Amino acid sequence: MWLKNITLLNFKNYTDANVSFSKTVNAFVGDNGAGKTNLLDAIHYLCLCKGYFNPIDTQQIKAGQDLFLIQGDFDRQEKNEKITCGVKRNQKKQFKRNKKEYDKLANHIGLFPLVMISPYDTNIIMEGSEERRRFMDNVISQTDTNYLDELILYNRHLLNRNALLKQIAVTRSYDPTLLEIYNDQLVASGLKIYAKRQQFMIEFIPLFDKYYQFLTEDQERVSLQYQSQLNDAAFEQLLQQSVEKDKVLERTTTGIHKDELIFTISDMALKKFGSQGQQKSFLIALKLAQYAYLQKYKGFKPLLLLDDIFDKLDDKRMHKLMEMVSHHDFGQIFITDTGKERVLAVFNKIQVPVTLFEVNNGAINHA
Repeated sequence: MWLKNITLLNFKNYTDANVSFSKTVNAFVGDNGAGKTNLLDAIHYLCLCKGYFNPIDTQQIKAGQDLFLIQGDFDRQEKNEKITCGVKRNQKKQFKRNKKEYDKLANHIGLFPLVMISPYDTNIIMEGSEERRRFMDNVISQTDTNYLDELILYNRHLLNRNALLKQIAVTRSYDPTLLEIYNDQLVASGLKIYAKRQQFMIEFIPLFDKYYQFLTEDQERVSLQYQSQLNDAAFEQLLQQSVEKDKVLERTTTGIHKDELIFTISDMALKKFGSQGQQKSFLIALKLAQYAYLQKYKGFKPLLLLDDIFDKLDDKRMHKLMEMVSHHDFGQIFITDTGKERVLAVFNKIQVPVTLFEVNNGAINHA
């Protein structure tokens, strides 16, 4: 699969732009704020129905305008696919595949798999467990549409149970039968999600280990573990045991919404004890493992987007990364960087051709 071209209208700092891409490596160079990352975000929209950095669609509309439009032509398994995303203020987002609008956006997820690596990804390490669950859910959702539906259902049941707990706190009384119904609903969805996450991690961890060892030449010992309350007890039992605590706190304190991914280096927390370079390598290995996992289940190569990827990587790791993604099992690649000479030097050294674009204040030109 590859993206042949993209057209932007009033998207972020772009008024009107149209650019065609090569099937292999595409690099966008220019100063900070020129619009390089915005271009990657537009590609992310076409593949996953939303921006990578900001979930509020209307905030992507160029200042002073009423709408934005993104359109792209993909070659997907030798078939042309036209994807269109339009957002107008105070109106529902329009998303079309070959001019036909989707009944629900979830039907698009996974058709055009994509992996993005960005400095923003440090949130996966530095922020709370929600970011790590989101990473895990994003990967699984691109390979299993039922998983995304089950996740939406679980969150709905969780809201219902939490609303009941708040009502109990106000009225000082409750119907145990109703709580039991909510428990049963939560357990039914939660167990399906838990089983999917367990299976995913069994396959994902070896992929992660392989890429981290390649990037660091096996000089550092890191680990990735899936932690869940359901590892130690049945979900139904956990809910029953926590009911008094839940009533006091007015929220559900046990379940798969508390799952966590544990990142360590030399048996210590990566967040506290990993250097910037080690954290960056860890994140890149996570994303390359995501790529390999998606490719395995989709049967074709996802897009790979690398935003300011050379930042905080030493030359050795940078060259190993570029050599890997350019020569091995990777398809179309999009890269941003501030240094034209640096990009050319990297790809000249590994003898890989690169299509170069210069971005300047919302204008994109072949370099």
